[in-house]
Amino acid sequence: MNKQGEKNKSPFLIPFFDKMIHNIRFREFVYESENLDELTQAIYNVFPDAEIESEDAEGLMEDKIIILSGVVDKKRQTKAFFNLLLELDQNQLDKLNNDLERKVDDKGNLFLRLSKEDAVDEKITIVDSGDSIHLKVKIAAYPAKKEIAIKKVREAIENN
Repeated sequence: MNKQGEKNKSPFLIPFFDKMIHNIRFREFVYESENLDELTQAIYNVFPDAEIESEDAEGLMEDKIIILSGVVDKKRQTKAFFNLLLELDQNQLDKLNNDLERKVDDKGNLFLRLSKEDAVDEKITIVDSGDSIHLKVKIAAYPAKKEIAIKKVREAIENN
Protein backbone atom coordinates (compact mmCIF):
# COMPACT_ATOMS: atom_id res chain seq x y z
CA MET A 1 0.00 0.00 0.00
CA ASN A 2 1.20 3.50 -0.72
CA LYS A 3 0.75 6.57 1.46
CA GLN A 4 -2.78 7.14 0.12
CA GLY A 5 -3.79 3.59 1.09
CA GLU A 6 -3.89 2.40 -2.53
CA LYS A 7 -2.39 -0.85 -3.78
CA ASN A 8 0.99 -0.41 -5.43
CA LYS A 9 1.01 -1.65 -9.02
CA SER A 10 4.80 -1.60 -9.33
CA PRO A 11 6.17 -4.98 -10.42
CA PHE A 12 9.38 -4.23 -8.54
CA LEU A 13 7.62 -4.46 -5.19
CA ILE A 14 6.70 -8.12 -5.69
CA PRO A 15 10.03 -9.96 -6.12
CA PHE A 16 8.32 -13.38 -5.94
CA PHE A 17 6.68 -12.69 -9.32
CA ASP A 18 9.80 -11.22 -10.89
CA LYS A 19 10.32 -14.28 -13.12
CA MET A 20 6.73 -15.31 -13.72
CA ILE A 21 7.03 -16.31 -17.37
CA HIS A 22 9.77 -18.19 -19.22
CA ASN A 23 8.48 -17.38 -22.69
CA ILE A 24 5.38 -16.58 -24.72
CA ARG A 25 4.65 -18.08 -28.12
CA PHE A 26 2.14 -16.20 -30.23
CA ARG A 27 0.34 -17.03 -33.46
CA GLU A 28 -2.18 -15.07 -35.47
CA PHE A 29 -3.96 -16.08 -38.69
CA VAL A 30 -4.48 -13.29 -41.22
CA TYR A 31 -7.08 -14.06 -43.87
CA GLU A 32 -7.28 -12.54 -47.36
CA SER A 33 -10.10 -10.23 -46.35
CA GLU A 34 -8.07 -8.78 -43.44
CA ASN A 35 -5.47 -6.03 -43.38
CA LEU A 36 -2.01 -7.59 -42.85
CA ASP A 37 -0.37 -4.34 -41.69
CA GLU A 38 -3.13 -3.64 -39.19
CA LEU A 39 -2.96 -7.15 -37.71
CA THR A 40 0.83 -7.09 -37.61
CA GLN A 41 0.51 -3.86 -35.60
CA ALA A 42 -1.95 -5.64 -33.30
CA ILE A 43 0.87 -8.01 -32.29
CA TYR A 44 3.24 -5.08 -31.76
CA ASN A 45 0.58 -3.44 -29.58
CA VAL A 46 0.76 -6.48 -27.27
CA PHE A 47 4.49 -7.25 -27.72
CA PRO A 48 6.27 -4.04 -28.82
CA ASP A 49 9.68 -5.70 -29.33
CA ALA A 50 8.44 -8.92 -30.93
CA GLU A 51 10.22 -10.48 -33.86
CA ILE A 52 7.42 -11.66 -36.12
CA GLU A 53 7.81 -14.48 -38.60
CA SER A 54 5.42 -14.83 -41.53
CA GLU A 55 4.35 -18.05 -43.22
CA ASP A 56 2.02 -18.50 -46.17
CA ALA A 57 -0.66 -21.15 -45.86
CA GLU A 58 -3.81 -22.20 -47.65
CA GLY A 59 -7.27 -22.66 -46.15
CA LEU A 60 -9.76 -25.43 -46.89
CA MET A 61 -11.29 -23.47 -49.76
CA GLU A 62 -7.83 -22.65 -51.14
CA ASP A 63 -7.99 -19.16 -49.68
CA LYS A 64 -4.69 -17.53 -48.82
CA ILE A 65 -3.79 -17.31 -45.11
CA ILE A 66 -0.71 -15.69 -43.62
CA ILE A 67 0.38 -17.04 -40.25
CA LEU A 68 2.22 -14.53 -38.06
CA SER A 69 4.14 -16.10 -35.19
CA GLY A 70 7.04 -15.68 -32.85
CA VAL A 71 8.46 -16.15 -29.37
CA VAL A 72 8.93 -13.52 -26.69
CA ASP A 73 11.49 -14.68 -24.14
CA LYS A 74 13.30 -11.64 -22.82
CA LYS A 75 12.52 -11.04 -19.15
CA ARG A 76 11.62 -7.38 -19.73
CA GLN A 77 9.12 -8.33 -22.44
CA THR A 78 7.49 -11.22 -20.56
CA LYS A 79 7.23 -9.11 -17.43
CA ALA A 80 5.63 -6.24 -19.40
CA PHE A 81 3.06 -8.66 -20.84
CA PHE A 82 2.24 -10.13 -17.42
CA ASN A 83 1.77 -6.63 -16.04
CA LEU A 84 -0.63 -5.91 -18.95
CA LEU A 85 -2.62 -8.98 -17.92
CA LEU A 86 -2.78 -7.81 -14.33
CA GLU A 87 -4.19 -4.47 -15.53
CA LEU A 88 -7.29 -6.15 -16.99
CA ASP A 89 -10.58 -5.10 -15.43
CA GLN A 90 -11.74 -7.10 -12.42
CA ASN A 91 -14.33 -9.09 -14.41
CA GLN A 92 -11.66 -10.30 -16.84
CA LEU A 93 -9.26 -11.14 -13.99
CA ASP A 94 -12.00 -13.07 -12.17
CA LYS A 95 -12.84 -14.97 -15.36
CA LEU A 96 -9.16 -15.77 -15.96
CA ASN A 97 -8.81 -16.95 -12.37
CA ASN A 98 -11.90 -19.17 -12.71
CA ASP A 99 -10.74 -20.59 -16.07
CA LEU A 100 -7.18 -21.48 -15.04
CA GLU A 101 -7.96 -25.19 -14.60
CA ARG A 102 -8.89 -25.53 -18.25
CA LYS A 103 -6.40 -22.99 -19.64
CA VAL A 104 -3.27 -24.50 -18.06
CA ASP A 105 -1.90 -27.82 -19.29
CA ASP A 106 0.02 -30.46 -17.31
CA LYS A 107 3.37 -28.85 -18.22
CA GLY A 108 2.45 -25.43 -16.82
CA ASN A 109 1.58 -23.72 -20.11
CA LEU A 110 -1.17 -21.12 -19.95
CA PHE A 111 -3.17 -20.92 -23.19
CA LEU A 112 -4.86 -17.61 -23.91
CA ARG A 113 -6.62 -15.98 -26.83
CA LEU A 114 -6.63 -12.23 -27.26
CA SER A 115 -9.16 -10.38 -29.38
CA LYS A 116 -7.48 -9.31 -32.63
CA GLU A 117 -9.90 -6.41 -33.02
CA ASP A 118 -9.17 -5.06 -29.54
CA ALA A 119 -5.41 -5.55 -29.97
CA VAL A 120 -5.59 -3.36 -33.09
CA ASP A 121 -7.14 -0.69 -30.82
CA GLU A 122 -4.33 -1.20 -28.26
CA LYS A 123 -6.58 -3.01 -25.77
CA ILE A 124 -6.10 -6.43 -24.24
CA THR A 125 -9.22 -8.61 -24.05
CA ILE A 126 -9.14 -12.33 -23.32
CA VAL A 127 -11.63 -14.28 -25.45
CA ASP A 128 -12.61 -17.94 -25.48
CA SER A 129 -13.19 -18.37 -29.20
CA GLY A 130 -13.30 -16.64 -32.52
CA ASP A 131 -10.72 -14.76 -34.51
CA SER A 132 -7.89 -14.14 -32.09
CA ILE A 133 -4.20 -13.99 -31.31
CA HIS A 134 -3.27 -17.36 -29.81
CA LEU A 135 -0.80 -17.37 -26.91
CA LYS A 136 1.08 -20.18 -25.22
CA VAL A 137 2.55 -18.73 -22.02
CA LYS A 138 5.16 -20.91 -20.28
CA ILE A 139 4.72 -20.15 -16.58
CA ALA A 140 7.92 -20.35 -14.52
CA ALA A 141 6.82 -23.13 -12.17
CA TYR A 142 9.25 -25.46 -10.38
CA PRO A 143 8.68 -28.29 -10.92
CA ALA A 144 6.76 -27.59 -14.13
CA LYS A 145 3.34 -28.86 -13.05
CA LYS A 146 -0.17 -27.65 -13.66
CA GLU A 147 -1.00 -27.15 -9.99
CA ILE A 148 2.11 -25.07 -9.30
CA ALA A 149 1.59 -22.89 -12.39
CA ILE A 150 -2.05 -22.27 -11.45
CA LYS A 151 -1.05 -21.38 -7.89
CA LYS A 152 1.54 -18.84 -9.10
CA VAL A 153 -0.88 -17.15 -11.49
CA ARG A 154 -3.65 -17.08 -8.87
CA GLU A 155 -1.34 -15.54 -6.28
CA ALA A 156 -0.30 -12.86 -8.76
CA ILE A 157 -3.92 -12.06 -9.62
CA GLU A 158 -5.00 -11.96 -5.96
CA ASN A 159 -2.01 -9.84 -4.88
CA ASN A 160 -2.54 -7.36 -7.70
